[in-house]
Amino acid sequence: MQSNPSTSSFLLYLLSEHPTVVGFRWSHAQSWGATWVFLFSSIAVYFAVSVVLHLLLLLFRHRTRPVPLGPIPALHSLAMSIISATILVGTLTSAAAEIRDTRWLWGRSKTPLQWLLCFPLGTRPSGRVFFWSYVFYLSRYLHVIRTFFTILRRRRLSLFQLFTNSIPMVMSFLWLEFSQSFQVLEIVFTTFTYSIVYGYRLWTELGLPTASFPLVANIQIILLGLNLICHCGVLFLQVWKGGCNGIGAWVFNSILNGAFLFMFLNSFVKMRWIRRKALESSATNGKHE
Repeated sequence: MQSNPSTSSFLLYLLSEHPTVVGFRWSHAQSWGATWVFLFSSIAVYFAVSVVLHLLLLLFRHRTRPVPLGPIPALHSLAMSIISATILVGTLTSAAAEIRDTRWLWGRSKTPLQWLLCFPLGTRPSGRVFFWSYVFYLSRYLHVIRTFFTILRRRRLSLFQLFTNSIPMVMSFLWLEFSQSFQVLEIVFTTFTYSIVYGYRLWTELGLPTASFPLVANIQIILLGLNLICHCGVLFLQVWKGGCNGIGAWVFNSILNGAFLFMFLNSFVKMRWIRRKALESSATNGKHE
């Protein structure tokens, strides 16, 4: 069954041709959350609320009793999956529209892939793709809500989770503040990943069977691998093709990505080691019985 052409045209208009999308401009005065003070204040509040919530639970609730949350985590996963999928489609259609409208300016000096990796020098944070970059930035504040679910359910405060959730907030802010290159592909990879991850979390929240392997961790590893490949492409274009816009922010983002990669791999290796020890222990106990 094919979709109604008028419906698909209307959706395409909303995602990439609506005046709000086309006329977007990142502005400290007009864009909500577009200041450094807001960014760092939000991260400080996020850390403080997480710590206070953890301490309150330790003081006033039995350690083995999780707080019942009902359907709230499932609704959050559903909302984040839909938001991620919307940003993904909006970014793809907007990037295609921008390439269509500006390709004549490039001549033979740049291909669409090079534009996706490396914005021309002088690019300003306005227009279609930056609108969806802004929506992605705002969605990072909804993403961190999951930390509170972890604290309330598992009674565990993870500094790793606090830092890994804060890093994307800073990175997506830098994308807009400095019109950083590579952000389009980063948004596409991340939203595609999160639409699957949150869909899977919704699946498990509804009590359906889980995967027999660490699905979320494996998807994140694939995402990190794609990011690494694209970062090499940005570096090549910066050195040999005349430079990319926002390269200073890209360098800082690369450092943050490296820190995130180190923390994630460290956590992943520890998790695998603990699981392996548990399997060996159960196998040993089975032999003695």
